[in-house]
Amino acid sequence: MVPPGFAELMLAPEVNRAIAEMGFVEPTEIQSRVIPLLLDGRDVIGQAQTGTGKTAAFGIPLIEGIDETLRYVQALVLAPTRELAMQIGEELRKIGRYIPGICVATIYGGAGYGRQFEDLKGGAQVVVGTPGRVIDHLQRGTLKLDNIDYLVLDEADRMLDMGFLPDVERILRRTPRERQTALFSATVPTVIRVLSRRYMYEPASVHVQPQSLTVEEVEQVYYEVAERDKVEGLLSLIAADPPERAMIFRQMKIGVDRLVAQLKRRGLAVAAIHGDMSQKVREEVLRDFRDGTLTYLVATDVAARGLDIPEVSHVFNFDIPEDSDAYVHRIGRTARAGRSGRAVTFVAEWDSDKLPPIQKLVGNRLERRLLPIYEQR
Repeated sequence: MVPPGFAELMLAPEVNRAIAEMGFVEPTEIQSRVIPLLLDGRDVIGQAQTGTGKTAAFGIPLIEGIDETLRYVQALVLAPTRELAMQIGEELRKIGRYIPGICVATIYGGAGYGRQFEDLKGGAQVVVGTPGRVIDHLQRGTLKLDNIDYLVLDEADRMLDMGFLPDVERILRRTPRERQTALFSATVPTVIRVLSRRYMYEPASVHVQPQSLTVEEVEQVYYEVAERDKVEGLLSLIAADPPERAMIFRQMKIGVDRLVAQLKRRGLAVAAIHGDMSQKVREEVLRDFRDGTLTYLVATDVAARGLDIPEVSHVFNFDIPEDSDAYVHRIGRTARAGRSGRAVTFVAEWDSDKLPPIQKLVGNRLERRLLPIYEQR
């Protein structure tokens, strides 16, 4: 069966069958614009947020281009976190499930080498990995990139934010010059443009407008609040409308830890997610959040990017995002699959310059309200 919206892409029957079973009907905007370019052999820079379907946008052409009769690595996907690498690997396996002989290896730090060695030695054609572990395997000689045809950098801005630029360039230099390259990023700062000029060939740029991602089901409100009153303000909102499951965003790791300590003292089931935590601890926190042991997760944008976090009923921007793209990414954690959700943003005394770009993006969907703690005064 060919999903109706994908018919004109002329995909292999095995791929059509797989994506039909995955529930694909109509391509998302990023898919409809990127897939034809990649199938045509172009390099692509895709600017899109999480949740737009970008994994399939690069995954479908990737699987289409694999020669399953050849038992060496033909495609490499780099991701900033173990969690995102695992998600990508799983989706690629689903897309290629009906093509006998295709093997996808997922390699990342914080895990044993046994299965990774087996998959690589067994002739995996696709490798999805984090930069550090990819370099580790290159140094051990268990991974060779001499015959790579297809390279993907996913969540490139976060990969560079996390300090992976030297590792990424080191990996890129180990791949053939004539490979096809796709780069996906929520934002395209100068360093991304420099990277693309250095390692990509006349890339086509595809930008999915953030407006298309600001789901109308999300109730968006903001409160002007003094920095010293934020904790009390948050607690008053929680008391008035208790979340089923909520994410609270802060800009800095030290702010995350401080807020978690304050909320724990108030008896809330809360934990932190940030880059200083070990992989084992992060996995335990995410497991507790998924099963309902934890109701609140406090995170930075970088730490939350690429995590397999379930849908939440509330998003609290305890610190206002730096830009409108970050705002869209945060609120996209809620109101998925047609459900409703609530996004609350605190605007402190020195945040006046950050609010207008967000208001311009979402229009009258962002409503100003008065905090309960101020109503009582």
